[in-house]
Amino acid sequence: MNKDQLSEDDISVKFITTAIVKAGWDEETQIRRQVSFTKGRIIVRGKLVSRGKAKKADFVLSYQHIPIALIEAKKSKFADGHGLQQALDYATTLQVPFVFSSNGKGFVFHDRTGQSAAMETNLTLDEFPSPADLWAKYRQWKELAPAQEKIILQPYYVDGSGKEPRYYQRNAINSAVEAIAKGQDRVLLVMATGTGKTYTAFQIIWRLWKSEWKIGKQKRILFLADRNILIDQTMVNDFRPFGATASRRGRGRPAT
Repeated sequence: MNKDQLSEDDISVKFITTAIVKAGWDEETQIRRQVSFTKGRIIVRGKLVSRGKAKKADFVLSYQHIPIALIEAKKSKFADGHGLQQALDYATTLQVPFVFSSNGKGFVFHDRTGQSAAMETNLTLDEFPSPADLWAKYRQWKELAPAQEKIILQPYYVDGSGKEPRYYQRNAINSAVEAIAKGQDRVLLVMATGTGKTYTAFQIIWRLWKSEWKIGKQKRILFLADRNILIDQTMVNDFRPFGATASRRGRGRPAT
């Protein structure tokens, strides 16, 4: 088989996927391919409106629900580090610390945490790190104590519909949960209208509630809104999974 004649997708399936599965990554639960995370910038030229090129990562690898590695695949005729700059751009947006580029013959590994002796390392296909190896690096980078790690690894709420946090929601949720797990008392998230602030807040509360972070047996969390209709919508929509454990307290006066 002449690798140089294979398409990028063939390289991804036949060589890169094979290498990372061999390293211990589970193809069903830890490996995602062709992950689209933006639809492209909106470009306006006079009265014409179009979108720029969408961003799509070839591979995103997760330890449980935490994305920790990204791989950019290129055809075999290119150098193994040909896609590294593109991968670094994607990794910055997705807040992924470990970045790889591959042409199906080997990998270039870029450690964005700065822990490795060299920022970039060439690896053979058989040297791809295991989930445990990368998670150990991640845990050391974040300086996570076991109790903090338990909170951070608490899963998102999943309703079976396939809905999951968008990349910017995931970034916000993970950053907030990590900060709170490390003892930060105040966290401010600023999000634009229509970006899913209530859903983001729900997922933060859900993970803290399930991990029993400083809540105790009564598990009391206060969610405030400035209008009754917002509370009503929240109770029947995003906060519905809390069921009978959620209740409202008091009603404000109708707006005049």
